[in-house]
Amino acid sequence: MEHGHGHGHDEGREIVYSCPHHPEVKQSEPGRCPKCGMELVRVEEHGRHVSIKEHGCGVHISEDHTHKKHKDHAGHDHSMHVGEIRRKAVVSTLLTLPVLLYSKSLQDLLGYSMPEFPGSEWITPVLSAVVFFYGGLFFLKGMLDELRRRSPGMMTLIGVAISVASLYSLSTLVFGGKEFFWELTTLIVVMLWGHWIEMKSVLGASRALEKLVKLMPTKANLIRDGEVVEVHVSELKPGDLVLVKPGEKIPADGVIVEGNSHINEAMLTGESKPVPKGVGDRVIGGAINMEGSLKVRVERTGEETYLSQVLKLVKEAQESKTKLQDMADRVAFYLTVVAISVGGTALLVWLVLKGDPQFAVERAVTVMVIACPHALGLAIPLVISFATSYSAKNGILVRNRIALEAIKDVNAVMFDKTGTLTEGRFGVSDIFSTGIPELELLKLTASLERNSEHVIAQAIVEEAQSKGVPIPEARNFRAVPGKGVVGEVEGKKVAVGTKLFMEELGVELSAEVLNRAMELESQGKTVILVAVDGRLAGAVALSDRIRTESYEAVSELRKLGKKVVMITGDSEEVARYVSKELGIDEFFARVLPHQKAEKVKELQSRGMKVAMVGDGVNDAPALVQADVGVAIGSGTDVAVESADIVLVKNDPRDVVKVMKLSVITVKKMVQNLLWATGYNVITIPLAAGVAAPWGVVLKPAVGAVFMSASTVIVAVNAMLMRRELR
Repeated sequence: MEHGHGHGHDEGREIVYSCPHHPEVKQSEPGRCPKCGMELVRVEEHGRHVSIKEHGCGVHISEDHTHKKHKDHAGHDHSMHVGEIRRKAVVSTLLTLPVLLYSKSLQDLLGYSMPEFPGSEWITPVLSAVVFFYGGLFFLKGMLDELRRRSPGMMTLIGVAISVASLYSLSTLVFGGKEFFWELTTLIVVMLWGHWIEMKSVLGASRALEKLVKLMPTKANLIRDGEVVEVHVSELKPGDLVLVKPGEKIPADGVIVEGNSHINEAMLTGESKPVPKGVGDRVIGGAINMEGSLKVRVERTGEETYLSQVLKLVKEAQESKTKLQDMADRVAFYLTVVAISVGGTALLVWLVLKGDPQFAVERAVTVMVIACPHALGLAIPLVISFATSYSAKNGILVRNRIALEAIKDVNAVMFDKTGTLTEGRFGVSDIFSTGIPELELLKLTASLERNSEHVIAQAIVEEAQSKGVPIPEARNFRAVPGKGVVGEVEGKKVAVGTKLFMEELGVELSAEVLNRAMELESQGKTVILVAVDGRLAGAVALSDRIRTESYEAVSELRKLGKKVVMITGDSEEVARYVSKELGIDEFFARVLPHQKAEKVKELQSRGMKVAMVGDGVNDAPALVQADVGVAIGSGTDVAVESADIVLVKNDPRDVVKVMKLSVITVKKMVQNLLWATGYNVITIPLAAGVAAPWGVVLKPAVGAVFMSASTVIVAVNAMLMRRELR
């Protein structure tokens, strides 16, 4: 017979769910493996023997994950689920209502009376005891857990407060005095509801992990011996060929071997528009195939897939501590010590001054309740959860959380040129013509170059195709190695090549075209001349093309007050042209890969904090040397060990996104820390009774409301990150 949370005990068997790839992963409910994202299968354990019985289903990650976070940051009992806390809060609230109604002190205060009957005097003590043991036991367990770990915190304060209140209230039954029951029960109720609100907030922020896991499909269409067989994704291995139909999710990372389609990678990389993909292009497991059927050769499965690596990074990031988190933990500890000290002192002082045990206990309890570092335990983890969720959905993977805090403070951003600011491939950058339109010149040139395999020829043909220029057949084509090509296109005699080649052919040269060609060559570009019917008609320049996104990225970084530096192995001319074109502050040219780290050191020696942005391969030493290393355009390879931050897309504007994310994240952390600690400066003295001579006294339940309100404010402030990050 299986029970509520998936545990089943039937003749000594225990039913659990485990991962086929990671047998060490076991849990009591169905779900997916947190290591590789595979669907867990149901197993029966007989001692050490494990046999697979049936497939599990559903996802159960977020709550376990959330509770782990609570344990780490606030000492929460992670055996509790959000639903259980809510149930305890509801039941305790219902039991507290008759306690309030039958409380003598409240009746005297508000001037009402309740009908009495035999035993009615026991309503308040009995129901208070039930609330204490049913609702308060959660906090008492947390207190014991904290004391065992020698890190007293929130649970210790609440546990001590409700224990003192309960013992004092019960003592009034024997020794007389003002009863304290309604204060005790309302305190527990408010604390439970506050705790539930907090857990719901963390749970909502941690959903990024669950959403990512849900992206991975469970079934795949494996092509085996020409037949399509439906298999579980866990059965796929590198080298397998799978069919992905329109609308289906790609089952694993691989390469397209047949077909063309648009792939929606929005949830994986943050790329908002579907990406066109064809034969030879890589695809990511979990992305959605939009229209065409594809055959994909599987490259990576299980833990090696992009999604699994992202999951690992997200989990590590959410569990890693930042400098501000360490500060919050220290403050929480000191706040606990201060609260117990002030609470104890208030108890003794008011006993001596007033001789009223009820008032003295009330002061001590209120101090401990109001000082609870509930909000402090939530201040940083919630911000981290939202920042991690945002970054993972936008293709920004944070390997080192301290680096995310630090990147906002860098003075200089150094970009590797090739493949980062530029496309990293040869392309047409300029077309210059006289006497005929530019597109006509491009058409005639591409018609000849279509017959050549040379990289320059291919770039010109690609340019014509991208602009929708028709490419007619060339006749009488002839290639002269090292010089150029000639032929006839639509009845015109066309020659493409060097100046020397044009002179050999007796072409009528144009000073205007030659001057423009020299100007383009001075920028480090490769220039070829084009002659039509014996006359020089224009020139085509080729270079490593600057990304259109680079203009915006450099402009935005300069607006943020950052110095932008470029480093390249290219010539001085190329570096100068790209720097001038983009508005870059400084450049280093003819730098060999192993010398890049030296240039980073040079900037650091000038007193600058440097962020290095490169491809993570030949830039590895420079990424390590920099204060923050950013690997850009890594695609599906997120395991770039040398980088602190990995940008999945080849878009330099993402560096600006990281900067803004850093600013907002640190700002929210500081705001939350200030609020979570600052309000104690006013409320702890009030709780201790310093304003009592003037009639200002805080009740324990009011203190609990203040404390819960601070928690809600911290949670809401963290949630507002979403709006600021848009």
